Amino acid sequence: MTEPHEILRVHDLRKTFPGVVALDGVDFDLRPGEVHVLLGENGAGKSTLIKALSGAHRPDAGRIVADGAETEIRSPEDAQRLGIATIYQEFNLVPELTVAENLFLGRPPRRFGLVDKRAMAENARPLLDRVGVAADPRQRMGDLGIARAQMIEIAKALGQDARVLIMDEPTAVLTTGEVDTLFTIVRQLRDQGVAIVFITHHLEEIPRIGDRVTVLRDGRSVAEVPADTPHDELVRLMVGRPIEAQYPRERSDSGDPLLKVRGLGRDGAFTDVSFEVRAGEVVGLAGLVGAGRTEVARAIFGADRYDTGEVLVGGRRLRGGDVHAALEAGVGLVPEDRKGQGLVLGADVQENLGLVTLGRSSRGGFVDRAGQHRAAADIAGKLNVRMSGLRQEVRTLSGGNQQKIVIGKWLLADARVLILDEPTRGIDVGAKVEIYRLINDLTASGHAVLMISSDLPEVLGMSDRVLVMARGRLAGELSAGEATQDSVMALAVADLTNGHAAGDGAAGGGPSLKKNDGTEDGAGDGAGGTTGVEGSDAH
Repeated sequence: MTEPHEILRVHDLRKTFPGVVALDGVDFDLRPGEVHVLLGENGAGKSTLIKALSGAHRPDAGRIVADGAETEIRSPEDAQRLGIATIYQEFNLVPELTVAENLFLGRPPRRFGLVDKRAMAENARPLLDRVGVAADPRQRMGDLGIARAQMIEIAKALGQDARVLIMDEPTAVLTTGEVDTLFTIVRQLRDQGVAIVFITHHLEEIPRIGDRVTVLRDGRSVAEVPADTPHDELVRLMVGRPIEAQYPRERSDSGDPLLKVRGLGRDGAFTDVSFEVRAGEVVGLAGLVGAGRTEVARAIFGADRYDTGEVLVGGRRLRGGDVHAALEAGVGLVPEDRKGQGLVLGADVQENLGLVTLGRSSRGGFVDRAGQHRAAADIAGKLNVRMSGLRQEVRTLSGGNQQKIVIGKWLLADARVLILDEPTRGIDVGAKVEIYRLINDLTASGHAVLMISSDLPEVLGMSDRVLVMARGRLAGELSAGEATQDSVMALAVADLTNGHAAGDGAAGGGPSLKKNDGTEDGAGDGAGGTTGVEGSDAH
């Protein structure tokens, strides 16, 4: 059999931004009816490459060939003309519009010059059927869950006669059942001849869905390998070295309790939560999606109120619902949504690092810019932030470096208690190890760390003690020696089976906790669009 012809090829593609070489001679090709996985660390050039293919960025040099003919993709319209559609992590959907209106956004059917809503609904149904979504085309988009919203994005691309579908980390917020559904749709599209570029950080997904893998590193394409390449080899190709210790926890001697939580409760969210975190200690907070972990973290930080109980830092009681009091007491929160809640994306590195300490660095109503610059440069150097300079916009940094900035602003504020909510979500394996080493440095210097994670191996590998929540209650505590995947899961589902129903966090089905083999344990079948795999507890 002859090889299928290439639908798309890029050769020696180059793209620079001020102080940053994003693409440094990338070669990549794509064939009809295949899933080609694009793999690399954050900052390797994946996002820049797909933006070049989708018309969001114009490359500085190199060639793009579509169906054997050299072409230029200068705009999203050029990409659409070539049949290229991109589904980004942040969906391009309007929650206030209907499903049908989103499917035909910018190109609605018209009759006598007016939008024909009946024809729009009728045209929407076959697209929804094609991706297996049983939704009313007249239903409000905002009422659908994340999983079905993603299918709507795919249906919208198919409605534009897409021959090339680029999917940027499509499984990042899906439960196991939703991932299985997505993979079924992707395989169907592949069998229909659609060429798919699939970006993922989850190595266990690659042999399940991929045909070939292209690995990017430092803006260059360094290898093309089969999808069944062993994980260790993929990691080596991604980071340029073997990762010898995936979870390099260095345990410190624990000191006095820095954080005490006593009988904390909020109606409908969590009940009677009590624990403490000592200086020099990492306490992992595990549980199924919807267990209430993020709600408890936000309550401790003062971002949300609580009805009962108290929070003490260094033995002093904090006022509830008062972020300023938490800041003054030395409590910092690294939120799960770093882009939406942890950073000002349009501001530069120095400004973001100084967000928490802006008041302290002001004198007579004026900001001490020189002092702020010195402090930011010092902390960025200690954290090994890869950047062109302190004036680089944070939005242009990789995910791992953005996370360092979020943590760094709390180090500048001298936070003694750090709450890390999903600290490595969306970060590649090399950057994860750097974050883990940073956690080691924090505890070695006497900080107390409360780490929330839906990645169970991460919880087991980095925690000195593990607290497990279920349905808004603290189901149990395990020492590092006692904590295993099975013992944590037994506690995580215990309250579910015993019928304790404090809070409604699991409504919608499909809570899950990522296990070491890439599978997830959960309750429910994933229907209804709960955010899952490395999921959110926030509602």
